[in-house]
Amino acid sequence: MTELPDLSQNRTAAPPPESYPYTPRWVMIAFVVVLGLIGYLVYALVQQKQQSSQAFDAAARRATVLSAEVDRTNAAIADLKTQLQATNQKLSLTEDELAGARSMAVEVRRDEKQQRATSDALRQQIGQVQQQTSTQFGQVSDELNGTKNDVEANRKDLEETKSKLTTAIGDLGVQSGLIARNHEEVEELKRLNERNIYEFKLSKQKLPQHVGPIQLLLRKINTKRGTFTIDIIADDKSVERKDKTLEEPIQFYTRGTRTLEEIVVYEVQKNSISGYLSTPKAGPPATANPTNQ
Repeated sequence: MTELPDLSQNRTAAPPPESYPYTPRWVMIAFVVVLGLIGYLVYALVQQKQQSSQAFDAAARRATVLSAEVDRTNAAIADLKTQLQATNQKLSLTEDELAGARSMAVEVRRDEKQQRATSDALRQQIGQVQQQTSTQFGQVSDELNGTKNDVEANRKDLEETKSKLTTAIGDLGVQSGLIARNHEEVEELKRLNERNIYEFKLSKQKLPQHVGPIQLLLRKINTKRGTFTIDIIADDKSVERKDKTLEEPIQFYTRGTRTLEEIVVYEVQKNSISGYLSTPKAGPPATANPTNQ
């Protein structure tokens, strides 16, 4: 068996290991902490950038919405300006109306004060009138009694007047009413107030004379016989009545009436006659006022 050579003697001694400098542990810990802080800061910056981007996008959307709202607001403001102008115009009218209403209210209050004052004065006057009435009632009663006596006396007087007056048959053969034979009796007829009485005095003229609602024209007079001839003009017609005598009722009708109208002559003179016209109360309106009014 072959023997191995002894290598231990040929082997050179190994060089001693290199020595490294010693690093403290706190340095490593600080380095790790710094790396962690840097990582956290980078992460925080990335997160902040993302949030800023999201906020910017949200702000952009909000700005778009706000821009649309601003446009709508501007349009609404324009409408409001138009309405405001119209309202101002209306208000200018309304102010005038309010001024008128205020002045009217002032007048109404003034009128109310005057009415209250007037009412107070009226109440005082009413009280005075009531007192005067109570004191004068006895006097009025006495006066009424005297008036009744006067009425009774007038009634008796009228009855006596009627008894003095006479009636006659007219030229138409109709019984006339009461007739007067002189001026005094004509006045008595007027007092009776049963008919319209128009007293006249006719003279010979070329033109007719108005007597109440008709016209009369004296044609002829015969003083010896006491007769006369006249024309009666009524309703645009002229009728001649010849040789009529004193106190003879000359009877005729006019349009629209059924009651006789009468002319009575109670005096015949050389150139004139005197008498009266008697018409019903319900006859046509007269062209001249009656002498008894």
